Amino acid sequence: MNRQPSVSVSHTDPAPKSVGIVGLGLIGGSFAKAYRAAGWKVYAYDTDADAMDIARIETIDGNLTEEVLPFLDLVVLAAYPKACVCWLQEHAPLLGELGSAGPLVIDAAGVKQHVCDEAFTLAEKHGFSFCGTHPMAGTQFSGFAHARADLFAGAPCVLVPPPLDDLDRLKLLDRAHTLLEPAGFGSFSVTTPQAHDKVIAFTSQLAHVVSNAYVKSPTAQLHHGFSAGSYRDLTRVAHLNARMWSELMCDNAENLASEIGCLVDALNAYRAALEARDEDALRMLLADGDRIKRALDDEQAHSQGER
Repeated sequence: MNRQPSVSVSHTDPAPKSVGIVGLGLIGGSFAKAYRAAGWKVYAYDTDADAMDIARIETIDGNLTEEVLPFLDLVVLAAYPKACVCWLQEHAPLLGELGSAGPLVIDAAGVKQHVCDEAFTLAEKHGFSFCGTHPMAGTQFSGFAHARADLFAGAPCVLVPPPLDDLDRLKLLDRAHTLLEPAGFGSFSVTTPQAHDKVIAFTSQLAHVVSNAYVKSPTAQLHHGFSAGSYRDLTRVAHLNARMWSELMCDNAENLASEIGCLVDALNAYRAALEARDEDALRMLLADGDRIKRALDDEQAHSQGER
């Protein structure tokens, strides 16, 4: 990222809070729009010149440069995981010079182990604040054109802090909660990179694989006029950003491959029952899935009722 002295920041006048966004896709663009709507100054960097040009019209105040970093309260890394790590490696020395007076850095990548392993090490070595973050919101569409200021409103957000002592960890999480208020998240949970990636392989990545594989049936070409809610629900995330998802999935390959193995085993049981015309076995398999889903729904309802 080149130095661009074209952005001026006041040193004397009381200024609104400022955020820097790296990556203006769906997630980064939605962060930019949410913070702009909340009255923050928004600076951004994206390799896509068209996205930057569009964002300058009514969303961002200028380019995210090294001159701007000292005046930011928050930096959101919303690019692909490898790009997040590369940006952080390049700017870690400057962030370290700023220290506690500098911005909190968070990432919004869909996997945490790959990003946090490097980010935690850099933050400890150089002395800046970093917290892994995963907004649990999105759509099947990608790009700045689909970004919305209310994308995160009411949505859960997962925080992945570094291994600090209890007091420093609480201070970091409190700072993250405060700085994320403009996004409008409905709830926060805290976990480790390892636990995050294991669960996200099931709740997100596996769903995309299943949906993407489902539409590869030759029968998909004949579905018009024969489909309703079930088809629509199952195929919604078959439409995806292949470049982004392949990187995320490869970064979490072991967990995702394990989840696919569990699903294949379950599907094989259904297929075996069908090939044997074993209605009792099939009924038991279907009833067991229904029971598990009902129990999960009841547990979620009970958990939400306690909050």
